[in-house]
Amino acid sequence: MLYLLSSFLLCLILVPIIKKIAHKNGWLAYPKKDRWHNLPTPYMGGIAIYLAIIVPMIVASDFSYINILLKSDLAESIPPINIILIPGISFMFLLGIIDDIKGLKPHTKLIGQIMAASMVAFAGYRLNWSSSLTIDTIITIIWIAGITNAFNLLDNMDGLCAGSGFFASVTLAFLFNNSPDISICCFIICGALLAFLIFNFNPASIFMGDCGSLTIGFSLSTLCLSYTDISQNNNFSIFLIPILTFIVPIIDTTLVTFVRILSGRKAYIGGKDHTSHRLVLMGFSEKGAVIVLYGISFTSGLAALFVQTHDSFTSPIVVIPLITSIILLTSYLTQIRVYPEKEFCMLRGRRFSPFLEYLAIKRQIFFVILDFCIIAFSYYLSYKIRFSGSEFSFYFKIFLNSLPAVIVCKFVAFYYSDIYKGIWNYLTITDIAIFIKASFLGSLFAVSIVTFLYRFEYFSKGIFIIDYILTTSIIAGVRVSFRFFAETMNRKTLDGENVIIYGAGKGGEILIREILSNKSLKIKPLGFIDDNVMKVGKKLQGYPIIGTINDLDKICNKNNVSGILISINIDKIDSLNEAKEICKKYNLYLKQFNIQLNDILL
Repeated sequence: MLYLLSSFLLCLILVPIIKKIAHKNGWLAYPKKDRWHNLPTPYMGGIAIYLAIIVPMIVASDFSYINILLKSDLAESIPPINIILIPGISFMFLLGIIDDIKGLKPHTKLIGQIMAASMVAFAGYRLNWSSSLTIDTIITIIWIAGITNAFNLLDNMDGLCAGSGFFASVTLAFLFNNSPDISICCFIICGALLAFLIFNFNPASIFMGDCGSLTIGFSLSTLCLSYTDISQNNNFSIFLIPILTFIVPIIDTTLVTFVRILSGRKAYIGGKDHTSHRLVLMGFSEKGAVIVLYGISFTSGLAALFVQTHDSFTSPIVVIPLITSIILLTSYLTQIRVYPEKEFCMLRGRRFSPFLEYLAIKRQIFFVILDFCIIAFSYYLSYKIRFSGSEFSFYFKIFLNSLPAVIVCKFVAFYYSDIYKGIWNYLTITDIAIFIKASFLGSLFAVSIVTFLYRFEYFSKGIFIIDYILTTSIIAGVRVSFRFFAETMNRKTLDGENVIIYGAGKGGEILIREILSNKSLKIKPLGFIDDNVMKVGKKLQGYPIIGTINDLDKICNKNNVSGILISINIDKIDSLNEAKEICKKYNLYLKQFNIQLNDILL
């Protein structure tokens, strides 16, 4: 904790100094079309981050290894991590400084990153993802360069890169709890980033620049390599923990690169198409978007710690739901229009375009694949809940033997119940009822088949009850999430003239739905008024019922209202006349909403 405090205080002192120097020397990032900020902002904050990391790290390092290396042959030994980090971080910092001041071409910067990554691999640090030393070395170099670039790309909104680096460093510090030298390095980075966030969180008074993002990315990706050396007992964690630790930069870089390439854009040219920008387009504020990604980093970090402390049988309980949620979020975000041209234009006009268009139309294929994973996971989780310890090891074989039969039974029931014919953006209670029935039939069918094949020996009735509850809840929840996402995005992005809706009944509900789904109306409801006093204070479709017709004058006086929409047939002439008078008084328009069926001449 002493080193965390020292790096925190050092960065806290250095940032204001760097800000003054940046203003004096004109190191300012000016607003651009492809950038998010609106005011000229100093961008050399990475200098403070670098110094706040490197100084405590030098103090904490034991350089006796270098003297021993000069006197004897230590070709087979691996040097301490800080001996590798200090020159590596310094090299990446200088590369970033040159890029910030003069500007480097993307391929030049990539060559520098590969050189630094190669130095780490040469020293003996590797991911241990492959038994082949050659392949593992290549993967390690790609990992370091990739994560370094990912943090560089993640520096696209106030506090995002520093915050993600902070959560990653905290996760690594706890993972290396039994390795003091490595955990000290993690805490040093943690302290520096926490102090920098004071100045970099929205609204940012300073940016870190490439000299900061490259330093963070390289240091954390290199530190993560040490975990694979101390985790040989759990092969599952060797692959999962590095990915979970850096889940946000990995998601962002993958999404941005994939969509840019398929949209005919260069992957290395900046833009407002990152994960954070898409969240803002959904309706989140800048702070809100960054906090959402903080939440993902924090949750993923907890998942990494869970995987470390549990075996390969238990880890999927946490990992699979997390990864499924992230895949769903990514699929939601890719639906948001960012570019003026058509997204995925590189796929159009190709030989395989008809097939891709078919897949886009037949989205149920996606649900079938997702349901397959959820059915298998729910059945597995049922066994994990029902049995523990040595009992689970015994029943795991029974789970494996019966899983194919359960999957087939569930899909047969789902298919004949027509759950794949629904349009889930328009989910209704009837659809949910159909799905509950389909899931029940699937479980009943599975019990029958298991009884027929295995005479229900070594099976538990509780397993199938738990499985039914889990399968129904998770798959229904996934379907509901699509409608929830669509409605949330519609509400948050709704823009236009402020209106009051007169009539908080069935007509008002239908009108709200039409306004949310038809943005060409350019209308934004503030709330409802209704003649029924008992409805005042309640909500309809998430919008408040703010008063009666008698309160309309006061409501219009307090709010910037452009018009009133009548959603019902008004029986009271006095109420209609009062609404007209108020519209005349405040120069508002008055419109009547109705649904008609008109005859068409044949």
